[in-house]
Amino acid sequence: MNLLEITWTDPVTERRGYVVIHSLVRGIASGGLRLRAGCTLDEVAGLARGMALKEALVYDPADRYIPLGGAKGGIDIGSDDPEAPAVLGRFLTAVLPVLRAQWNTGEDFGLSQDLLDRLMAELGLPSTIEPVFALLDDADAARERLREAFAVMVDGVPLADLVGGFGVADACVVAAERLGIEAKDATAVVQGFGTIGGAAARYLSQAGVRVVAVADRLGLVSDPEGLDVEAMLAARDRSGVIDRSSLPSGARTGGDWLDVPADILVPCAMSYVLPDAAPVRARVVVEGANMPTLPSAEADLFARGVPVVPDFLANVMTNAWWWWVVFGDIAPTAPESFAKISRTTRRLLGTVWDDAAGRGVPLRAAALDLAERNASAIASRYA
Repeated sequence: MNLLEITWTDPVTERRGYVVIHSLVRGIASGGLRLRAGCTLDEVAGLARGMALKEALVYDPADRYIPLGGAKGGIDIGSDDPEAPAVLGRFLTAVLPVLRAQWNTGEDFGLSQDLLDRLMAELGLPSTIEPVFALLDDADAARERLREAFAVMVDGVPLADLVGGFGVADACVVAAERLGIEAKDATAVVQGFGTIGGAAARYLSQAGVRVVAVADRLGLVSDPEGLDVEAMLAARDRSGVIDRSSLPSGARTGGDWLDVPADILVPCAMSYVLPDAAPVRARVVVEGANMPTLPSAEADLFARGVPVVPDFLANVMTNAWWWWVVFGDIAPTAPESFAKISRTTRRLLGTVWDDAAGRGVPLRAAALDLAERNASAIASRYA
């Protein structure tokens, strides 16, 4: 049962927008805002529950960061629709009381943080996460840490655009190790080449994994010998589409990403892309996107011995990184950020993998149990 569900209808275009607060911790919740044609209340509710799980899962009593509740927002409009910025502005105006008091948000599918920040500033909010600052003893220092973190560049790319994909890549490497595959011997297919998928491919390649295929909105680019990921990233536009006239030598186009044999399959774009009887040929699926695998498909994969690292574990690091910076658990630097992500990913996935193997249950079941235990510990701490 959700604590709050808002369905908003734009008075100009009649587009629908949604806010769902699944849970609150110390009176606030966290979760991004997405723009997607066809977005529904059920979709946003599922994502809000996922955010509650992400928050609880990373709880470490030694951290200053105390996980928040889970929330999400969504608007039924594509980011390429010329009406999108105006619709977004009216939506933010309508839900401003929730943004001021309870809902800490940020960019999600189809929405850039820059646009969101600009519109929030026009509404008089200094940031998209104002509610959390009321909990902090030194909000000014926290704001400065966040400003510094968002100014950090790594090889010409903002650190904020890399942390989520870095975490997904780390999850892939740890999962491969658990299956007895060294990174240097592993192959991967990455579906989606935007912020998460592009960074995941970059750090998989840097770890020694051979990325044999990447799928973007235009289709598949593959090379069984391994793609030049950096060249692909250089040929990518802001929406994650690769310029086919600038493909590296050996790359070919065409085919279905599910048909490419690889050790690791990494869906990093849309929800529900792995349907029933999906012809998955990988040894492990690592969910870089939110809700990419239908439950029935995941059950089939489990029966076939193909583990699925669930989204709220695999792609949690963008959210966690924000709060580690805000609460002061890490300095706003790339080395501290990547080190904290790697330690946390290895700890969480190791715990979940051992529990799942010991009980003979899917990774998702073990991760859900860990999140529930953590949520109970947080609730007891603030009872």
